[in-house]
Amino acid sequence: MEVRVGERLLCLAVLSSVLCMDSVLGKYVRGVVNTKEDWVFLTRFCFLTEFGRLDFRFRYPKSRCCQNILLYFDDSSQWPAVYKRPEKNCYQKEAVLRPENNQVINLTTRYTWSGCVVEGDGNEEVLSCVGGRSFRSVRERWWYIALSKCGGDGLQLEYEMKLTNGQSFWTQHFSADEFGILETDITFLIIFSMVFLLSCYFAYNLKGRQLLHTTYKMFMTAAGVEGKLLFSVSFLVFLLMLILLGKGFTVTRARISHSGSVKLSIYMTVYTITYVILFIYEAEFFDPGEVLYAYDSPAGYGLMGLQLVAYVWFCYAVLVSLKHYPEKQPFYVPFFTTYTLWFFAVPVMALIANFGIPRWAREKIVNGIQLGIHLYAHIVFLVITRPSAANKNFPYHVRTSQIGILLSSPKGGEGAESFPHHAYGNSSFLGDSQPNFTELFSIQSEPVKTVEETVARKGPDVQRNSEQKIVTTAADLTSILPSPPPPIPPRPATRSPPLPPRLPSFTEYFTMQSGGGAGFGTKA
Repeated sequence: MEVRVGERLLCLAVLSSVLCMDSVLGKYVRGVVNTKEDWVFLTRFCFLTEFGRLDFRFRYPKSRCCQNILLYFDDSSQWPAVYKRPEKNCYQKEAVLRPENNQVINLTTRYTWSGCVVEGDGNEEVLSCVGGRSFRSVRERWWYIALSKCGGDGLQLEYEMKLTNGQSFWTQHFSADEFGILETDITFLIIFSMVFLLSCYFAYNLKGRQLLHTTYKMFMTAAGVEGKLLFSVSFLVFLLMLILLGKGFTVTRARISHSGSVKLSIYMTVYTITYVILFIYEAEFFDPGEVLYAYDSPAGYGLMGLQLVAYVWFCYAVLVSLKHYPEKQPFYVPFFTTYTLWFFAVPVMALIANFGIPRWAREKIVNGIQLGIHLYAHIVFLVITRPSAANKNFPYHVRTSQIGILLSSPKGGEGAESFPHHAYGNSSFLGDSQPNFTELFSIQSEPVKTVEETVARKGPDVQRNSEQKIVTTAADLTSILPSPPPPIPPRPATRSPPLPPRLPSFTEYFTMQSGGGAGFGTKA
């Protein structure tokens, strides 16, 4: 039975990461404003160059007239010049707007385009304004909507706003910075589904050869939940799998040491908690008046630091594994090279997104790059672990049934943690149906050792498989299986006593007497 440390950490990652699902912000905004301030921010949206549209419905008491809807765009002279600028008063914030661009909607009956009418609401009259506004610009722009009443006694307003981009199904209810995300997510979902199905096929073959180890099951889990909804689950499971493989789990050893298990548990717990904090921070503390990236926060920088710590740990683990098992270079060299790029891709992508990508295009670009990086990581692992005769990088050489024997042996606590040295070769597979077990479990070291197939003995130390026999290397299990009893020496041959002389019968005696001239004759 394989050690459950990987499975325990896997459960921790899955259960904790379910809280880290990406939230989807609707483009229908509804709310109530009641404040003593004279200028407040309402919402933002990235409109297309020609097809942006705002449909609104506002209601407020006529006694609180007159209030204005202000439309800012992302030019440095507009929104950045007024937002979070306490040195500027309400009039100065309104002054940056251009009246010729229709950036002010005066919510009064005197302004025709506002669509305001006076309605009765019990004993009080209210202004009800229903209308819309189209947006055109030289490029996709972020537009920010604010409410103001300079020099008044505060703001009071009920509002409903619907913000759209054109009439297309793929764009209408998405901000322009999110265009292409839906199509990209659907495409990658199909590709990851194919990767998962292919991994299931490989797992079926590996299970038939008793080579379906815990680390490969973790890869299947990461591939199966990969997607926008459970992206963080897949990421954490895949990260844990890489560290375990780097330490040689299921490749060069049957289990992780107790201290190593404790360190892994602590690290994954801290990483998961930081991930949860990142999403909570994004939902609760990110300023909606600013276009921010998830990693542009203290929790985001903490995650990048933990990613680098994981890479240092990964490097050390791989180097130690190669030091003790140099014959595993065909697997560990491409494994280390490939996933070095993966470890650095996340921090580099975060830094580029924070400082190198325009904010109106950041979301869709980062989404595509992020999914592409993870697809690259999954496809590479699928290739280097495919059970094929042409694969010289296949990592596993010990069957799951052999691991059970190693761990259940009397000396399992001492020397059974590490696997015997074995340079896995692609000649171990005769075809896609069945492997050559004779070559698969032979040990390529000096002196050359032969492989024998023995029928399992009855006893508590040896577990029988479904075929009631175990294929193993005799030289490797001499320290595990009890030594055979000494041969029984042959019994010394004893000489039988000579038989007594045979006496002649009466007939023979009579014949002998007749032939010799003597007998019962008459005398001449």
